[in-house]
Amino acid sequence: MVHSPDVLQARLGHVFTHPELLEQALTHRSFSVQNNERLEFLGDGVLNFVVGALLYERFPELKEGQLSRIRANLVNQQPLYEVAQELVLGQYLRLGEGELRSGGASRPSILADAMESILGAAFLDAGFEAAKGIVVRLFADKLNEVDPATHGKDAKTLLQEWLQSRKHGLPVYELAGTSGQAHAQTFRIACRVDTLGIATEGSGPSRKAAEQAAAQAAYDRLERK
Repeated sequence: MVHSPDVLQARLGHVFTHPELLEQALTHRSFSVQNNERLEFLGDGVLNFVVGALLYERFPELKEGQLSRIRANLVNQQPLYEVAQELVLGQYLRLGEGELRSGGASRPSILADAMESILGAAFLDAGFEAAKGIVVRLFADKLNEVDPATHGKDAKTLLQEWLQSRKHGLPVYELAGTSGQAHAQTFRIACRVDTLGIATEGSGPSRKAAEQAAAQAAYDRLERK
C-alpha cells in the first residue's frame, strides 16, 4: 500500500509545487517506464555538491583528499539507506508486483536510489536551495558525527592501520549468522584480532555494513586500552 505523500513532504521539509515530480521520484523502473532513474542521476550530483560544500566550509584545515574521503563515506548507499529508513520511505515507493513480492520496499539499494531521486526532483521543482535544504536537514546528524581526525577513513581502514602500525596481524571477519527474510536480511559479522584476544560483533542490512560495525566496535575497544 502506497501512503499519502503529505507526511513524507513534511518530513522532507519541502512541499512540492509539482507533485508529479515527487511521484516520479518514488517510482521504480519495475512499476513504469516513467521512473526515477534520471532523477537519481540528478540527485546524486546535487548530494555530492551540497555535502562537498558543507564539508569545505566546516573543515577549512582539511586537504582535498581528506575531504573527498569524508564525502564518499557520507554519500554512499549505507547513509542514504539509513536516511530513507528514518523517513519510512519504503511506504511511499511505487514498485512492480515482482519487486513488491520480493521485498523491494526494504532493499537498501532501492531506498538509497529513491532518496537521491527525491533530491533531483526537489531541484527541478524549486531549485538548488530547496534541494540543499533537504540535504542539510536530513544529513545534519551525520555531518555532526564527522571526526576530522580520522580523515574520512572508514572503520575497517582505521582498524587495519592501527594494527599494522603496531606490527599486529590483520583482523579476521566471519559471518556469524543472518536473520530475517531473504529480501530484508540482517547480517551478523564477527571480527577477531587474535594477537590481542579481541572479538567483537556487528550487524547490518548488508555484509559490508555489518563488517564496518564489527570493525568499529573493535577499534573503539583498542582506543580505550
